[in-house]
Amino acid sequence: MLDIKLIRETPDIVRKDLEKRGDREKMKLLEKIIGLDRKRRILIKNSGEMKKKRNEITKKISEAKSAGKNTSSLMKEAKELPENIRKIDDELALIEKQCTAMLRMMPNILHESVPAGKDDSENAEIRRWGNKRELGFEAKSHVDIGTELGLIDLERAAKISGARFYFLKGELVILSQSLMRFVLDSLMKKGFTPIQPPYMLRRDAYEGVTDLTDFEMVMYRIHDDDLHLIATSEHPMAAMYMGEKINEEELPIKLAGISPCFRKEAGAHGKDTKGIFRVHQFDKVEQFVFCHPDDSWRIHEDLLANTEEVFRALEIPYRVVNICTGDIGSVAAKKYDIEAWLPAQMKYREMASCSNCTDYQARRLNIKYGKKDAPATGLVHTLNNTGIASPRAIVAIMENFQREDGSIKIPKVLAKYTGFDEIPAKGNS
Repeated sequence: MLDIKLIRETPDIVRKDLEKRGDREKMKLLEKIIGLDRKRRILIKNSGEMKKKRNEITKKISEAKSAGKNTSSLMKEAKELPENIRKIDDELALIEKQCTAMLRMMPNILHESVPAGKDDSENAEIRRWGNKRELGFEAKSHVDIGTELGLIDLERAAKISGARFYFLKGELVILSQSLMRFVLDSLMKKGFTPIQPPYMLRRDAYEGVTDLTDFEMVMYRIHDDDLHLIATSEHPMAAMYMGEKINEEELPIKLAGISPCFRKEAGAHGKDTKGIFRVHQFDKVEQFVFCHPDDSWRIHEDLLANTEEVFRALEIPYRVVNICTGDIGSVAAKKYDIEAWLPAQMKYREMASCSNCTDYQARRLNIKYGKKDAPATGLVHTLNNTGIASPRAIVAIMENFQREDGSIKIPKVLAKYTGFDEIPAKGNS
């Protein structure tokens, strides 16, 4: 959430940012917020003046009574003031509620390096690592490979759960768990604390993490209990310190969340409908950091480097892209994606997203920092990046390490976790 002082004192900064985003609706919303804030400050002034007047009249009444003077006119005036004050305060409370709701809908201020663009086709490539793997034969999709080897069952999953669900079987289950543990071990060596969070969040916590008007369409809700299944462990980790002041000396706090993630994938109809690339449920390791504002841009690059290191260790070719204004969403001030090369699709596909959310989430969640026994100094910055999203990483491994005979090579770095260095072709086990 943006600071109302930023909008009040330097509205042109916000206008310029929204112009870069090309978001006309939010520009209209900004003007409404400015108008409401102006009215709010007038009401605060009027309320203060009336309360001051009430105190003055109370004092005059007391003095008049002591002097034996007639107080009827003063008493009449005093009788009307409480109702007038109540009306102003009620109107003020309503405006403050409206203003807060509108502020929650405003996007974060973008970093100057975020490129302008209409959609993901205009994301800016930063660098590539590894050569696009030449297999020497026609690449099969992960769906064909998994079906032929009896390792993925989509039909039976659809029968009992619907589309975009799946059964993983045999070696792919071990591979999935091995990926998660490999990344978790890697992050622990870098000072991250493993976290297994709650898999459901109350609405008030979720509203602190993200704009639910923008995000709720992709989330599953438990209606009877007003709980939401988490779309990523980033969300419960972000809300972990809601309403608290963090000791400045403890920063940065580096967390590695491991959890299932649940997403409706609304708006993705017709895209990746087959296979396990875009699904309603998947396992993921997520990096999350609370830090001092002075450190967030350095840590943003560190989080990106951590995931790049993972894909280099897996020997999977990838590229890094700087996400443009039309694709970035409302929470991040800047976001990178890591996209792996998939031979069967002959294109790079998203594997991880690395975001610096600056103080946007912290203001919504009221998470501050300061010296241990002193008042809060300011708001922390929050950052997140995918460590590994298991199904997508499995897709990248299956397609990049497939062999012509139908077997799959296991990346060397994972062999000690899986206990095998290949998944044999059907009939060769």
